[in-house]
Amino acid sequence: MSKVALKHGPHHDSEFHHHHSHAAASSHPGEHHLLSIENLSVGFEMYDPAAPYFLADKIVSSVVHDLNLSVHQGEVLALVGASGSGKTVLADAIMGFWQPNEIVSGTIWFDGDRLDADRIQSLRGNVLSTVPQSVSNLDPLMPIGRQVVGAARGASRSQRRSSFEARQSRMKSLFAKYGLGAEVERMYPHELSGGMLRRVLLLCALMDEPRLIIADEPTPGLDLDLAMRAVGDLRKFADSGGGVLLITHDIELALRCADRVAIFHDGTVVEETSTASFASPDLLVHPFSKALWHALPEHGFFDSPYIGTQRGDA
Repeated sequence: MSKVALKHGPHHDSEFHHHHSHAAASSHPGEHHLLSIENLSVGFEMYDPAAPYFLADKIVSSVVHDLNLSVHQGEVLALVGASGSGKTVLADAIMGFWQPNEIVSGTIWFDGDRLDADRIQSLRGNVLSTVPQSVSNLDPLMPIGRQVVGAARGASRSQRRSSFEARQSRMKSLFAKYGLGAEVERMYPHELSGGMLRRVLLLCALMDEPRLIIADEPTPGLDLDLAMRAVGDLRKFADSGGGVLLITHDIELALRCADRVAIFHDGTVVEETSTASFASPDLLVHPFSKALWHALPEHGFFDSPYIGTQRGDA
C-alpha cells in the first residue's frame, strides 16, 4: 500500500473534477474521497469460444474498462446499469473477490491511501463491507442472532469470550437502532419477512463498524415504495457519516434515494453527477444519460437510439 495520500483538495459543489460533479452531501475530509477508483479494467482469460475446440487460443474477455468512480463520506452514490452489464463484477473487484482467471488493472484509493490486494483483504469485512444481492446468503439452519454476531475473535478462551460479549452488545444495539425486536435473535430466516431479511443482511455488514458499504442490487423484485423502505437503512448509514455505493438497475430508485448517480454503460462509467442534474436533460452530458432521462415514465418514454426497446407515445 502506498503511504502517499491522494489529495483532491476542497471543491465547490458545482465544480467538475476527477470525472464527476458534486451533490450537496459531497465532502472531502482530509482533502480526498472516501473511495476513489481510477482507470479500473477487469477481464477474464478464457479460451476463444469462436475457435475450434482443440485449436482455441486464450483471449481476454473484457467486462469493465477504464472506469473512474468516487464515493464521498456521508453520501449514497448509485451505480446504475442494466442487469447483466458487469456491475457485480465491478463490486467484486473493489472488494478483492477475484477469480483465478481474472485480470484486474487500475488503481483503488481508500481514504487517500492506495490499496493493493493484501490491504483490500485486511479492510474487507470491517472497514469495507458488502450487502449481498440475495437473502440466500443467510444460513437457513442457523438462528439470526448467531449469524449477525459472527465468529468471536481472540487467541485465548477469555479473549474470545470478551469478543463474543462485545459483539452481542453491538448486535442488540443495532437491532434497536434499525427496528428489529429482541425476539428476532432467536428466529430463523424462514420466520422473517423479506424486508426483515434484507435488514439482517445490512446488520451483518454493520457489525464491524465499516466506513463504506457496497450494496449489490439490494431490492430485487420489490416495487418502488418497498424498495425505498429497504434502502432507507442505507440512507441512515450515510447520513451518520458512512459512504454507500448502491448498485442497481433501477434509475427511479437511484434518483429518489441517492445523492449522486454514476451511469454504467458498455463496461464503464459514462457520467457521474448529482441526482439534481436529472432535473433536465440539458444538465446531463453523455447521450446515454440523456436517453435515460427521456426513458423515464414521466418523460414519455421518448424514443432514443441508446435505449434498447422503444416505447414511444401512442
